[in-house]
Amino acid sequence: MSNGHSFSEAPASLFSADEAPALPLPTGKLPSYIRDHRQRLRERFMTGGAAAMPDYEMLELILFRSIPRRDVKPLARALLDEFGDFNRVLSATPEKLTHVKGIGDAVIADLKIVEAAAHRMARAKVMKRHVISSWDAVLDYCHTTMAHRDTEQFRVLFLDVKNTLIADEEQAKGTIDHVPVYPREVAKRALELNASALILVHNHPSGDPTPSQSDIDMTTKIQDACGALGITLHDHLIIGKQRELSFRSEGYL
Repeated sequence: MSNGHSFSEAPASLFSADEAPALPLPTGKLPSYIRDHRQRLRERFMTGGAAAMPDYEMLELILFRSIPRRDVKPLARALLDEFGDFNRVLSATPEKLTHVKGIGDAVIADLKIVEAAAHRMARAKVMKRHVISSWDAVLDYCHTTMAHRDTEQFRVLFLDVKNTLIADEEQAKGTIDHVPVYPREVAKRALELNASALILVHNHPSGDPTPSQSDIDMTTKIQDACGALGITLHDHLIIGKQRELSFRSEGYL
């Protein structure tokens, strides 16, 4: 459906000289230079917040809990080298995470917990809210949950007669450039939820939100199926890496 591109993290120059050297550590008591580095990082986070910290330091903070007795800076760097940025590390599948040497079940569990927490917080800002007045939060939620996936996902946001979001459901998963969608199933689910309107959302793993002809055709079929039942299709959002495309704004609806 879309064109590919990738991101890369800056090289090792990001790592300042006052950080713990990337040395293997013996088991047992944590050496003071590692312990002091961890304490400094935590203090900087508590003082300046996440905005003051680059991706690799945020990853270190998570890894501190997963791996309590090792220097985790090299592992944070390896994760960024493999996946590109913080968001892609969190959204990477457990299978792909295991391809990075040093990643085990504890690290995967902690990364997935952080990802799930981010999704839940973003979702809480839009559920049971008026969609039009919360549009920026809706877009943030869609980007948080879908922008960094490496396969396509199709979701439907179901709205009541007051345009309040009453349900958000994943309808289908697909491949890197295709997701199967069945218009009758979308319309049927809208009736089950007593929804008055819909917003369709799907992602383009390549990062380019430009709609394909199949995207356009599928949207038309869903609009026709829902229209026959008196259900309005408000929009279809395609989520890319850095931006989204609105069918309504671009004149496709």
